[in-house]
Amino acid sequence: MHLALDTSSAVAVSLVDDAGTVLAARSDEQQRHHAELLAPMVAAVLVDAGVSRTDLASVVVGTGPAPFTGLRVGLVTARTLALSLGIPVRGVPSLDALAMAASRVVPAGTDLLVVTDARRREVYTAGYRAEGPGVVRVTRAPAVGAPADVDQDGAVVVGPGAGLYPDVFDLGSVVPAAVDPAELARLALLRVAAGEPLGTEPLYLRRPDAVPSAARKRVLG
Repeated sequence: MHLALDTSSAVAVSLVDDAGTVLAARSDEQQRHHAELLAPMVAAVLVDAGVSRTDLASVVVGTGPAPFTGLRVGLVTARTLALSLGIPVRGVPSLDALAMAASRVVPAGTDLLVVTDARRREVYTAGYRAEGPGVVRVTRAPAVGAPADVDQDGAVVVGPGAGLYPDVFDLGSVVPAAVDPAELARLALLRVAAGEPLGTEPLYLRRPDAVPSAARKRVLG
């Protein structure tokens, strides 16, 4: 069994089996309480599925892009849990999961532009080609910028960030409301089977919102 979690926006946790079937899942839309919500949610999902931590074969975590604080909570939790159990921790970009969900309901060959909220009146974006249900290929690397500067290039726009700027984006009919950690787990299983590396380096794409103040110069008397 594989535990998957994402804190790129909301807090969400899923448990899947080796076939990617969801055994239990929980989520909470609060976006500023990741630290308080995540650990109890992980424990609740395990209880819901009737399994213990020692039954886990891996931990999968969304690597963003996302604001610094929330994303860090998910990454630290995933790494710590995997280390304590002696199992692999695998990272998958959160935008990939949104693209994978969209690929299940659009025709094969559809170009997708995934858009999520980056705050500061900006959006995170990435481009994909849906090659079949549950199969996506990255065509444009993740980026952050002003909505008006994003080139849609004829792609179907999906993702929760697009709805925030209806005057900018030609919104498609497929709008995943949030990242589904189960999709992260399925992608991880596919990529491990293909021998792809799955590092857990975070995709911040810009400096943290809070930075240390410059040290004051010492005043000599």
